Amino acid sequence: MRASLIQIAVDEAESVAARRRRAASLVREQAGADLVVLPELWTTGAFAFEDFGAGAEPLKGPTYEAMAEAASDAGVWLHAGSIPERAPAGDPAAGDGPLYNTSLVFSPSGDLAAAYRKIHRFGFDKGEAVLMAAGSELVTVRLPHTTLGVATCYDLRFPELFRGLVAAGAETLVVPAGWPERRRSHWTLLARARAVENQAFVLACGTAGTHAGVPQAGHSIVVDPWGEVLAEAGPDEQVLTVEFDPATVAATRERFPALKDRVLGLDAPPGR
Repeated sequence: MRASLIQIAVDEAESVAARRRRAASLVREQAGADLVVLPELWTTGAFAFEDFGAGAEPLKGPTYEAMAEAASDAGVWLHAGSIPERAPAGDPAAGDGPLYNTSLVFSPSGDLAAAYRKIHRFGFDKGEAVLMAAGSELVTVRLPHTTLGVATCYDLRFPELFRGLVAAGAETLVVPAGWPERRRSHWTLLARARAVENQAFVLACGTAGTHAGVPQAGHSIVVDPWGEVLAEAGPDEQVLTVEFDPATVAATRERFPALKDRVLGLDAPPGR
């Protein structure tokens, strides 16, 4: 299986429309890949809190349309990163609905395969944590050769979420992010930890550049079920492409069946 992680730079001098066109072009260039991944909140920047409201879109807004078309043109499964989603208002008299940090996954035909609203919001009672509502549902997506488990950025710090995804059948964990450079060591450590403890591939795609004054870590990374780094990007914008064998997950879980020895937590582990 071939995956391409597009570590796009969020340039504040570039309009959202121009960035959207550039991202779509980069996706189209990955024709021949099985899976393409974009980072978290690449339309606005993950730390550009003041832009979340103005940059918010309905689920099937302009980014949805651009990414659906790009996935179809390239013939790839596309995890289009996440967008600030403005949900419909429940009460027409209440005005705009809540904001969510929402990931979109498209099939090679351009159909929406899944949408995931980020469960763990970052900010410690400010920023995303107060501006956006929390999602509540775990999301997996069945591809021809693997099942994706979908998480976003700060979710990476919460292992119980990934245990839930594995219990739901996930074999490849995809994590788009806008991770800051000052905590890059955590990014690498946590990506490897989630791979080892869940005996799964981890594809973690971050942003490059600086936005809202926060330098981004870049260093998108692909980790195998033994915690070995298969590929890692540098700090600047680039496309990280890697080939991996999804069958390694089942082989690893059979060879070292640690998941079967779980005692605490969620439902019965894979293999029982």
